[in-house]
Amino acid sequence: MQFLETDTVAVIGPQTAVMAHVLSHLANELQVPFLSFTALDPTLSPLQFPYFIQTAPNDLFQMTAIADIVSYYGWSEVTAVFNDDDQNRNGITVLGDKLAERRCKISYKAALPPEPKATRSDIQDELAKILGMESRVIVLNTFSETGLLVFDVAKALGMMENGFVWIVTSWLSTVIDSASPRPTTANSIQGVLALRPHTPDSKRKGDFMSRWNQLSNGSIGLNPYGLYAYDTVWLLARALKSFFDQGNTISFTNDSRLGGIGGGYLNLGALSIFDGGSQLLKNILQTSMTGLTGPFRFNPDRSILHPSYDIINVLETGYQQVGYWSNYSGLSVVPPETLYGKAANRSSSSQHLQSVVWPGGTTARPRGWVFPNNGKELQIGIPNRVSYRDFVSKVNGTDMVQGYCIDVFLAAIKLLPYAVPHKFIPFGDGHKNPTYYDLVYKITTRVSKYTAPQKKIR
Repeated sequence: MQFLETDTVAVIGPQTAVMAHVLSHLANELQVPFLSFTALDPTLSPLQFPYFIQTAPNDLFQMTAIADIVSYYGWSEVTAVFNDDDQNRNGITVLGDKLAERRCKISYKAALPPEPKATRSDIQDELAKILGMESRVIVLNTFSETGLLVFDVAKALGMMENGFVWIVTSWLSTVIDSASPRPTTANSIQGVLALRPHTPDSKRKGDFMSRWNQLSNGSIGLNPYGLYAYDTVWLLARALKSFFDQGNTISFTNDSRLGGIGGGYLNLGALSIFDGGSQLLKNILQTSMTGLTGPFRFNPDRSILHPSYDIINVLETGYQQVGYWSNYSGLSVVPPETLYGKAANRSSSSQHLQSVVWPGGTTARPRGWVFPNNGKELQIGIPNRVSYRDFVSKVNGTDMVQGYCIDVFLAAIKLLPYAVPHKFIPFGDGHKNPTYYDLVYKITTRVSKYTAPQKKIR
């Protein structure tokens, strides 16, 4: 607000979706372009906020990538854990839509307080609920402080072992790229799948990274959002150069709707409209350049050209890259830029990822679900027969059942890779053969007495 009082023509920021929603209304009023490389909320619509521009792929594409990963491995349900703020909540809403397009769904949403308010107790309460549920595929969409605490608690609760799947948005790769995680943190995130914005390798990018390492003395790494920040500065510089080359000048007009509001902390009366704002906005959206993040320009819907992500698998010794996702070709094991010259192919047979080491150190694809601890037993009605007792019968004087059909069922149960709690319920009085019609009717209607015509089981 203080900068806007001094006749500002553009702002790089804000860096959070919460602040972006607030300031975008002001950007519209003052016609000042706001460029953000980190406020990635997919609901920041260019129709509602024409002067707000996201210069990195927003979470619409990240959630589409996660939905494709879930579908690729054949899972049908996921649990979402997220900070309950604009960016993370809206991202999970988009994830639900993208999963629904693939006939999958979010079975439970665990909303945590916004950062930095989420406590260990908050997280433990939600993860304890998830432990009692069926889904074992967990999507974690938070900021780094909360996310690392979630993994610490999950490790303590045994949720980083065999059978669990963790898919994490780009915050984790940002932590890994910026600074090596502490040993305790590294131990609690093994087997996780994480997304990272994809930036093609180039000599220019390599030279820049080398200069960065020299400037920082290796104290902090440079993650892809740092590269998008650098390209955002150059994007704005090029748009301003075009603005002046077109013969435009910088001028401002007092805003009549704000003119009567003065004093106070915000001092809205000091704000004015940038007369050239619409032209500068147009120049920004029409600028085409090659930056550190690759070819940099906007699609007609104002999304970044060719949004794509690396898919990394966190290991004990670091991480391995298991593939890529792009809005053009979906999942692949080759860099997306090598596929842009070919016809787009999103068929299921063309989707590929390399082998993943899952939590617990296994390479076998987790089933993704278990019978919930609070679930009901599988209740199996069996006829309490008089005849054909070798097939199924109740052992006299006990609640046990036996017979050929029972043996086959139990043998099949033992072959399953998960437990099936079950209970045999005899049906009939043991003096005459019961009818299947009675049994089925009682199941469907839950009635205690049935008077329809009887038909004996042969």
